[in-house]
Amino acid sequence: MFKWFGKVNFVPFTKVTDFARHLKDGRLMGTKCRSCGAFSFPPRADCEACMSGDFEFVELSGRSTLQTFTKIVAAPTGFEDVVPYTVGVVDLEEGGRALAWFGDTIAEEEIEIGMELQVVPQIFDEIEDIKVYYSLEKPGTMWSKAST
Repeated sequence: MFKWFGKVNFVPFTKVTDFARHLKDGRLMGTKCRSCGAFSFPPRADCEACMSGDFEFVELSGRSTLQTFTKIVAAPTGFEDVVPYTVGVVDLEEGGRALAWFGDTIAEEEIEIGMELQVVPQIFDEIEDIKVYYSLEKPGTMWSKAST
């Protein structure tokens, strides 16, 4: 399943495997601890507040605010074929932070700290291995989700 993430390397097993499934289905999810109610994004298998492993997935709206960004022109190994690209760190409305690539709906000259953005799950299924990630788009950008 983690091959869906393409160039990202994950361990073969994790308690938050369903995060990948949800993302593949177009759902951006965080985790909520059933013991103390603490929320986390990215999802955590163990609560950072009480260390409980009893959690549930909670769907996020994707609404976010840009905190910082950078343009990558000298890519790390494995990403040479996609430079240049711009990534940003956003604070999600429900809590947590995400690092994501800027998508096609935002021109580079429009990017500014504090702007409102939409985190959008992306799937490239036109290639042999499905590639799953999320991008930063203009607020209100819609995407398709699998039925619940």
